[in-house]
Amino acid sequence: MGAGAMGHMETSLFEQCGYSREAIQARLERNWYEMFEGPDKIYWENDEGLGYVMDTGNHDVRTEGMSYAMMIAVQYGRKDVFDKLWGWVMKYMFMTEGLHKGYFAWSVDPSGVPNADGPAPDGEEYFAMDLFLASARWGDGEGVYEYSRHARSILHTCVHQGEDGEGYPMWNPENHLIKFIPETEWTDPSYHLPHFYEVFAERADEADRPFWAQAAKASREYLVTACHPQTGMNPEYSNYDGTPHVDERDHWHFYSDAYRTAGNIGLDCLWNGVVPDLCDANARLQRFFLEHDRTCVYAVDGTPVDETVLHPVGFIAATAEGSLAAMHSQEPDALDNAIRWVRLLWDTPIRTGTRRYYDNFLYAFAFLALAGEYRTWWITPDFLRTFGFRV
Repeated sequence: MGAGAMGHMETSLFEQCGYSREAIQARLERNWYEMFEGPDKIYWENDEGLGYVMDTGNHDVRTEGMSYAMMIAVQYGRKDVFDKLWGWVMKYMFMTEGLHKGYFAWSVDPSGVPNADGPAPDGEEYFAMDLFLASARWGDGEGVYEYSRHARSILHTCVHQGEDGEGYPMWNPENHLIKFIPETEWTDPSYHLPHFYEVFAERADEADRPFWAQAAKASREYLVTACHPQTGMNPEYSNYDGTPHVDERDHWHFYSDAYRTAGNIGLDCLWNGVVPDLCDANARLQRFFLEHDRTCVYAVDGTPVDETVLHPVGFIAATAEGSLAAMHSQEPDALDNAIRWVRLLWDTPIRTGTRRYYDNFLYAFAFLALAGEYRTWWITPDFLRTFGFRV
């Protein structure tokens, strides 16, 4: 097992790189302040006492950001913020009729008026995981705050939507891979979260648990194909065979969405143990960007594209979080490079300005994971102690 149950690691990767627990804790507290309380925050509350985070680059509220903020709130133990966010989601994003009944509108104006009538699957999978964690940490409440019931309902919809002839599932029922949106038959590598699916395989509706176990296996196998064998880069959008999905959307390079994949691989390694091919992919990615211009956009084979990175802090953060896997690779200099990326993140300040929303979520996730503070709460303390965790 890796860090399996997500308890406190006895020595986090930050600590292994020489940073003190006191300094790490101070950075974690500062991250919360900057994102949720300070002058550059992305979190606000409305007159009803509900909370939302805004994509400050696009001036809307997204299921991506709301589900990310809920994850951070549960990790920081902020039930008050978590409940305000989830209350806003259910009031303004949840769709109760039509083709996408049971899903969440992916973009909504801060006033609560929907900008979209369709979902984005990364929101749904994060919402489900957030709710399972909240249930484990705080217990279920009533109504909208009966967390685990809502988590199971979301996952049921994701798997079974369309079986009555209306709508589409979010996962392809044959290959068990998540779609870019329900109507498409292609995917986004950064949506693949096998470490979440392992949890769903234990906590979703019992009849669907084998599906989620298969989804975890299928996503790990898919990610190996989606990461280029020399550069470790993956495209933003991909066909099911891992090749870049080329269409008018122009999202087949290593860009924005794609950065998250390395961090996801790192967290999966932390929770569930080493997958050698994925550890190698992260190590290759880290090596490539230690040797090449990190402000340039690239095709996945390493060919430069005449475009500048839009989210440089998020890119550094997710690639550094990928050290949790890369450090186990047998690639040349993998461990040394992994440490270099961790230190690069430590020396990178949280982002300010209009594009801070996406970058700072990836930044906060990376700090939690590298600090050994990205956790669940359903493993007993005695079990954790058996594997050397501090509880």
